[in-house]
Amino acid sequence: MSLPRLHIDFNNPSFIASPWDTFAELRDKTPVFYDEVWNQIYFSRYEDIAALLKDKRLGRALPEGVERPPSHPAKRDFDTFQSKVFMDWEPPDHTRIRGLVSKVFTPQRVESLRGKIEATVHKLIDGVQARGQCDFVHDLSEPLPVIVISDLLGVPEEHRAKLRPWSDAIVKMYELGHTEAQMWAASQAAREFMALIGELAEARRRHPQDDLITGLVQVEEAGERLSEDEMRATCIFLLNAGHEASVNGASLGLMALFRHPAQLALLQQAANDPAQAGLFKTACEEMLRFESPLPMFERWVLQDVDFHGVELKRGSEVGLFYASGNRDPRRFENPDQLDVTRKDNAHLTFGLGIHYCLGAPLARLEMQILFKTLLQRLPNIRPAGEPVFNSGFIIRGLKTLPIAF
Repeated sequence: MSLPRLHIDFNNPSFIASPWDTFAELRDKTPVFYDEVWNQIYFSRYEDIAALLKDKRLGRALPEGVERPPSHPAKRDFDTFQSKVFMDWEPPDHTRIRGLVSKVFTPQRVESLRGKIEATVHKLIDGVQARGQCDFVHDLSEPLPVIVISDLLGVPEEHRAKLRPWSDAIVKMYELGHTEAQMWAASQAAREFMALIGELAEARRRHPQDDLITGLVQVEEAGERLSEDEMRATCIFLLNAGHEASVNGASLGLMALFRHPAQLALLQQAANDPAQAGLFKTACEEMLRFESPLPMFERWVLQDVDFHGVELKRGSEVGLFYASGNRDPRRFENPDQLDVTRKDNAHLTFGLGIHYCLGAPLARLEMQILFKTLLQRLPNIRPAGEPVFNSGFIIRGLKTLPIAF
């Protein structure tokens, strides 16, 4: 099948702010197309995306023997870090590292953070309540996951101010069309971040503590351990992945609630009613579906695939529009309507298959506690200005969201 050729400017601010009309048109008229600017084949329908995510003939790693395009010198230290991130590997190495990490980053450990998350949310709200207004991103949604994941990893408080800028510089490299200045910044951030984790790991070897860095230093299974570089890169990956989706998911979610006041009212009524506590679970899933904080993921084709007549050649790259799949009317009833009571909500936001997001349980727990506590403490919360989007589409979120209460 000869694919249609289209180009989407992912860096266009209007597209970042509202890609929904574009996605609807793609799903209806051009569900699969090739973009020669980005040199990728894109899929926009839920059924196709879900199938490809579970197809082991596609993966996160470039197939063996396929030559990678030459890297820019400015990216050297970033590339060194990224080469050790296990989520970009395939079995058996991916299985080995994920198995080791899963022994430390357990559901029980995540649930044990509930009290800490609740206390942190209350403290953050205490800091702004008397002012009557604040920026939701800067004052609430951004610091919460940074504090939580830093505590979980065991990063001392004196280093935490550097974590968000480092993460911000690194994740810009996941966008398409980044600049040379962004490459240098990402490499510097990766270099400094790796050095800090190395220092903390050495300290934990001498004096173990109850944190993830200690766990990752000590974890072993069937004689397998993490190498030093694997351990450092895994810690950085957990911190970046552990807060980027949470920051953006919460901010975009509150924006969506402001734009659907009847849905916000349902949550306001439920906030102080123990019988309706479960509503915050379905509401957070719906916010993650409706305004996807990670709108697209890419996969390499590991072997030739005939996908419903579309020829995917080994070594080619596909882009999967999670955000489009999450609004596909072939899968979701009234997909452009925010419905915090939606039960059938198998959204794509955390992926599917062996690369399913390891931090999804933590992101969910943070969002549920944040929104419930927020609406209990600030029942009159309302917008105090227009939201401003960040410049990226792949990591999509808000720079500011002014609120009053």
